Parts: sequence; structure tokens; C-alpha cells
Amino acid sequence: MMEQGASLSFHGQKGIEAIRKIIHLCRKILHLDLQWKNIFHPVTFFRRLFRLIWDRILGCYPGKSFRYRRLQRNLSSISPANIESGDPASTSRNFDMESDSVMLKISILGDSHIGKTSFVIKYVGDEQEQRSLQMSGLNVMDKVFLVKGAKIAFSIWDVGGDHSSLNHVPIACKDAAAILIMFDLTSRCTLNSVLRWYQQARKWNQTAIPILIGTKFDDFVRLPLDMQLTIVNQARAYAQAMKATLFFSSATHNINVNKIFKFITAKLFNLPWTVQRNLTIGEPIIDF
Repeated sequence: MMEQGASLSFHGQKGIEAIRKIIHLCRKILHLDLQWKNIFHPVTFFRRLFRLIWDRILGCYPGKSFRYRRLQRNLSSISPANIESGDPASTSRNFDMESDSVMLKISILGDSHIGKTSFVIKYVGDEQEQRSLQMSGLNVMDKVFLVKGAKIAFSIWDVGGDHSSLNHVPIACKDAAAILIMFDLTSRCTLNSVLRWYQQARKWNQTAIPILIGTKFDDFVRLPLDMQLTIVNQARAYAQAMKATLFFSSATHNINVNKIFKFITAKLFNLPWTVQRNLTIGEPIIDF
């Protein structure tokens, strides 16, 4: 009897010790969870992470393109005036990309150090940039806004411009609704690269809306007039070859940044809102 009691006591102590370890482990998990909550908006972060992994899987299959789910509501009720006005009341960064959103993927390609990330941050805002999903050579940011009661969610995939980032091109371009090819208006070599980026993108997506964007317009206007004219003519020729709309922009002065995404929205939903063509040297070019 004494041996049996001792055995029960021994096993009881082991059970208590196991419970203590479980409680200690739970506290660690809770503490780690609280730290993550302070760093990331949890739902948005894990949704972005899952989407990145899922798109990486889909990027391995060059066959049928997967399409984003659309709202059941009638999008023809969207007013072009809401898109053109840019009223802050019609946009928000606080929405989560829930099931009632029209989710659209936007890809951005171009050489390194041409202002791609600054361009995206200017559009989505600093707060959203802090919640972005970043990995080596790829940055994913979201912009959610309301148009006539419909929630539109742009998922913007910014691919790094160095050679090591080329493996992200299939993931970024697969199933994208629009592809933005960018170059630095003050660097001819980055302009010469746009056709190569375009060809890379078209390997994985034949239907996305192509847009050619020249960045750093505020620096470009300081160049000699003859150099400006040469760059404008070359950029227009490349845009025509790509069948793309051409925009000159500046993230520093917010020139044509919002207008480009309004243009994309109007094109995707066949809205009557259009931009005005501008071929005046010394002004931000818009050509189509």
C-alpha cells in the first residue's frame, strides 16, 4: 500500500509539473501574440501572407488564369464623378479586404532606384506602407476605397528592379488587372529597359492593361529642352509599341499619381471618365 501511494504521489507530481509547463508555454504564446499585434494588423498581415504563398503556387502553373471574385452588386452604378473628384470621403485605408470587396491586382515593374516604391507609398499613404508585406525583391501594399458604395481593393505588387528580383515577375504579373512599367525620366538607360520589362510581364499575362510611367518629372523639367524632347519622343514610341497609355509623374509633388489609378479604375469598369491628352513639352505628358 505504501509503495502504491508513493507511486500515485510520484505520478501526481509529474502531472502537476506538466500542467505548469503547459501554462508557461501558453503565457509565452500569449506574449508573442501581443507583440505581433503591436507590430502588424493581424488579419490583414496573415491574409497578405496567405495570398503571397497562394500566388506563388499559382505562378508555377502557366495554364488557365485564375480570376478574382467580383461583387454581386451592379457596378454600372459607379459614378465617374466619384473617381475624378478624389474626395477623401470616398477613400479609406482602414477597410479590411473582406469578401464583399472587388479585389484587383496591380503589378509594377522597372529598373532599380527609379522611384517605384515612392510612387506606391504616395498613393497608398505612409500608414498603409507600414502594414505592407515585404520580402527581398517584392513589396505588396493595399489600397481600399469606396466608389458609389462599392468597395474596391487594389493589391499593388512592387517588384524590385535588380536581376535577383526577376523570379518574382511571374508571381506579380499572374492574374494582374493592370501592369505598370516604370522608368526614370532623367535616366535614358532605364527608359531603354522598359521593353524588356514589358516582354517579361507578357510571358505571364496577356490581358492586363499596360501603362508606361515616367517618374521624377520634377527633375526632368530641369533638363535641357532638346534632351526633354528626345526622351518624350522615345517614350511615346515605346508606349505605342506596347499599346500602353503614357504618363509622366512625380511622387514628390504628387503629379499624376492619383490620376493614374483613377484611369485604371475607369478602364477596368468601362466608365466614361477619361484623362485629357497632353503633349506639351515642359508639362507632364499624357499620351494614348
